[in-house]
Parts: sequence; structure tokens; C-alpha cells
Amino acid sequence: MTRDWYAWHDDYDRAGSSLARRLTEVRRHVRDALDRAPAGPLRVISLCAGQGRDLIPVLATHPRREDVTARLVERDPRNAEIATAAARDAGLGGVQVLVGDAARTDAYADLAPADLVLVCGVFGNVSDGDIHATVRHCAALCATGGTVLWTRHRRAPDLVPAICRWFEEEGFVPVAVTTPADGVGVGVHRFLGRPRPLPAGVRMFEFVERT
Repeated sequence: MTRDWYAWHDDYDRAGSSLARRLTEVRRHVRDALDRAPAGPLRVISLCAGQGRDLIPVLATHPRREDVTARLVERDPRNAEIATAAARDAGLGGVQVLVGDAARTDAYADLAPADLVLVCGVFGNVSDGDIHATVRHCAALCATGGTVLWTRHRRAPDLVPAICRWFEEEGFVPVAVTTPADGVGVGVHRFLGRPRPLPAGVRMFEFVERT
């Protein structure tokens, strides 16, 4: 990939942008997922976590913040550095930011299955086959009763209905599928099945160049 994923985050700070509106929607669903999680320790994993903007600001003010052990996996060290600083400044000792390949199952082996799985900013940058494969792996990444929160653009051909169907085939039920901005989709699914073992050493997806 030649895209600068550090500069990509600049749109978050542009009021009214599609990315800013998506972020607001994702944070709302993160908060809701934490609100409905059962009492006790909570595990959270975030694939391609970027600067941690989806999760860290929500955790910083949430009453369950001390219950959460989270791992954010991000390849770009500049983004990871910002996420690490944000977690530290918020006093979130349970948040770990790992610089590494978020596509590798090994990055989550000791935390899966998790109560909340964030797959934001992934499905718009990988092939349809890799989206389907990642959805299947979510049945190993997510605990029974846990939540997967994902995003995908809604440009034609709109793959969101197929993604919803793939999640349902793996034992998930829809909680919400919204379009907070033109061409933007945010999905929330809850896992009612029994988690499968997470295979070691498997690549779930590969980012592809978008023109």
C-alpha cells in the first residue's frame, strides 16, 4: 500500500467530513457495547487500530474503563505512537498498543475470544474474499455474547448486505447497520455461537491498492 495512513487521519478533524461522522457513529456503538457487556473483566481487540480514535476516547470516560484489557494492533508506528500517548494520558493502563501486522491471528492469540472486536477501516481496503474470510475468523475472535463492530463504504456495488449475511451464517445477529454519512456504512453484530479455536499463524486479509 502506498497510501499514507498517518495523513489519512486528518479527515477526522474536519468537521462534517464523512470520516468524522463515521467516527461519531462508531464511538456511539462502542459505548453501547460496553454498556451492555456483562459485569467483570472485559477484553477488547482492535484490528488496524490507527490512532485509537474509535476506542480510547470512549474508554477514557466510561464507567467500565477499569474492567477493560484492550489490544490495539497498528502497523504504522506513527499512528501507534499517538494511540499509546492517548491511552497513557487517559490513564488507561489496560490498553496496549502493538506495532505489528493486524492481519495475523497471532496478534490476538492470548486475548481471543474478546467481548468487543473492532474491525473498522478494514473492509474497504481488502478483497471481497478476504472480507468473507475475516468474518469467519470473527467467530474465533469474538466471545459468545460479544460484539463485532465493523465499517465498509457503500459505493456500488454495495457489499454491506452480503457482509451482514456472512456474519449471520457464522452465528451473529445484527444489532445495527447504519449509514451516518453518504457512502459510509457502520455495522454492529452480536455473536450468539460458540467461539471456534483461533488458528495460529494465519493471515486473515491483505490490504490492496485502491485507485
